[in-house]
Amino acid sequence: MKSEYFLDKEYHNIIYDRDGANFKEFECCVFNHCNFSACTFLAVTFIDCIFNDCIFNEAKINYVAFRTTFFNRCEIKDVNFAMCDKLIFEIHFNDCVLDFSKFYTLKIKGTTFTNCSLVAVDFMATDLTSVLFANCDLYRSEFNKAIANKADFKTSYNYTIDPSKTKLKKAVFSLQEVKGLLFKHDLIVN
Repeated sequence: MKSEYFLDKEYHNIIYDRDGANFKEFECCVFNHCNFSACTFLAVTFIDCIFNDCIFNEAKINYVAFRTTFFNRCEIKDVNFAMCDKLIFEIHFNDCVLDFSKFYTLKIKGTTFTNCSLVAVDFMATDLTSVLFANCDLYRSEFNKAIANKADFKTSYNYTIDPSKTKLKKAVFSLQEVKGLLFKHDLIVN
């Protein structure tokens, strides 16, 4: 099936059904207050797109390409990004809720998470090199076998990261939250 191509379009208040976005390529498009939760994406590409106040909760995004895509104030709970198209994969999140989502084994170098809730997110074996976690809640997020070299956790909180199981060379942390790196040693830091 041939893909439909959309350039420089704006979409408002659309509730997409299961196949509503399939076989479509969107470039330089803006989505405002749209709901993608029911979608089971197939052969969908977003290039230089912006999502404002959209909902993706539990969407099946296995066959989606995100190429320089920005999410602002979106709900993206329990979404598995691990099977997305990895070619030119670039995403950024601002004021989003990504609780219980999965980035397992992805290379998301340079991604920015700003003011996001990342509760119980799976970053296992993910390449987080130079990722910015700015003021993010990382409660119960998993970083086992991740590469977080040069990642910036300085303003984030509630993380527990085992430095013996996660590469953290030149990663930045605040002194106040350093206890999140010492949890396995059962130490008390005052």
